[in-house]
Amino acid sequence: MSGPSPQDQSKDQPKEQPTELEANVAAALGDRALVLVGMMGAGKTTVGRRLASRLGLPFFDADVEIEVAHAGMTIPEIFREHGEPYFRDGEARVIARLLDGGPCVIATGGGAWMREETRRRIGAKGVSMWLKADNDVLLRRVKRRTDRPLLQTADPAATIDQLVAERYPVYAEAELTVLSRDVPHDRIVDECIAALAAYLPAHPQSQ
Repeated sequence: MSGPSPQDQSKDQPKEQPTELEANVAAALGDRALVLVGMMGAGKTTVGRRLASRLGLPFFDADVEIEVAHAGMTIPEIFREHGEPYFRDGEARVIARLLDGGPCVIATGGGAWMREETRRRIGAKGVSMWLKADNDVLLRRVKRRTDRPLLQTADPAATIDQLVAERYPVYAEAELTVLSRDVPHDRIVDECIAALAAYLPAHPQSQ
């Protein structure tokens, strides 16, 4: 499929004027990407888009980029027609490409961080941030949606519990953790920026 994705087009939209703190955080990132990881429903896309705007950086949703790479097929369609292993391979390639593109904010799918190869790439070219949410918050946010293939089960609550048990120990390997909860999105963004401002000066980009 030719032409820019919606995320590519968003690069041309005016950004908010960063505050001094936000400008300092963006500068401290250097050429690295800020990569948001966590469960479906944790708010990675919503928070990530606002965070990118505040930092004056482009934003990419890895799931949307995967759909663009598959000529507009939706994530459920890719799962259904090709299977999860195929999807995960494509997801890893998309994230690797985004990481090579310079400073930006990337929202990843819930399973992306579970692949060791992807964690290594993010560690080399990005800063990882886990948006951590409680099980009940996740269920409340995603239970009415039909675009989450892993939750199309008889008992979504039990599925979330199982995924949380499997994934949270691995998500905990992210460099930063911010609690995602039902407060105004800009409050979560403020906390993400504060966490970065505290972390980045002691963890400069390696040359």
